Amino acid sequence: MSKIAWIGLGVMGFPMAGHLAQAGHDVTVFNRSPAKADAWTQKHGCRSVTTPAAAAEGAEIVFSCVGDDDDLRAVTTGPDGAFDAMSPGAYYVDCTTTSADIARELAKVLGEHDMHFLDAPVSGGQAGAENGQLTVMVGGSNTAFNHVAPILDAFARKVTRIGDVGTGQTAKMVNQLCIAGVVQGLAEGMSLAKNAGIDIPSVMETITEGAAGSWQMSNRWKTMASGEYEFGFAVDWMRKDLGIALKEVARLGGTAPIGALVDQFYGDVQRAGGGQWDTSSLLTRLK
Repeated sequence: MSKIAWIGLGVMGFPMAGHLAQAGHDVTVFNRSPAKADAWTQKHGCRSVTTPAAAAEGAEIVFSCVGDDDDLRAVTTGPDGAFDAMSPGAYYVDCTTTSADIARELAKVLGEHDMHFLDAPVSGGQAGAENGQLTVMVGGSNTAFNHVAPILDAFARKVTRIGDVGTGQTAKMVNQLCIAGVVQGLAEGMSLAKNAGIDIPSVMETITEGAAGSWQMSNRWKTMASGEYEFGFAVDWMRKDLGIALKEVARLGGTAPIGALVDQFYGDVQRAGGGQWDTSSLLTRLK
């Protein structure tokens, strides 16, 4: 069992850190909101501390799952950041969805001090985190990956090394662009079914078993049909992720017209007050 630090106890980080504690690891947590850290320790035991540095002190592996590039930089290299307290040979595993640039930036900082950085964004949403069934896309050296992969298994159903540092984040960008197109297609199909007055359960249960089937269809059509969106992966976060992906597409000289269009549609949902709604709320903007 390992001595682990976990930084960030949001809707994803809270259950992910919990799975590590349940697996028997010695977990110390930090969260900017102390109330969440207190709730976590009440549920899982272990301990919480008041700074990222205090969490990282003496840890073999430090995990983070925060908001964006700026948040990650703050908890790593900012005042009382984790990097100041990490020891040579330690590993930093970031599960935030960020740019690939910051992953490479932070890997360089740690590499100069004989420490290891891996970018390990996840897919599977809140339900996947709670059930320990996330898909983890990892960027880092083979040696570092082989060391941390068994630890990641505590909250994952699939852990894959994509390549060197930064490639995990690039894989997550691919993931989010694919999701955007699928959810928009699902919304348009369900809108047609509603407007045509056909039985929604009959059509959705049928086509889910055919070529149109997807995770989004299987897990979201019922809530979409009943207009339930107060759960899941928030539109605000999806727009953040798509912004990262579209910027990378442009940097590489490519185009992603469907991704860019769906990003605008999510902007419509935000303006309608749905920033915290699940991404399947694209249906709300269709008549």
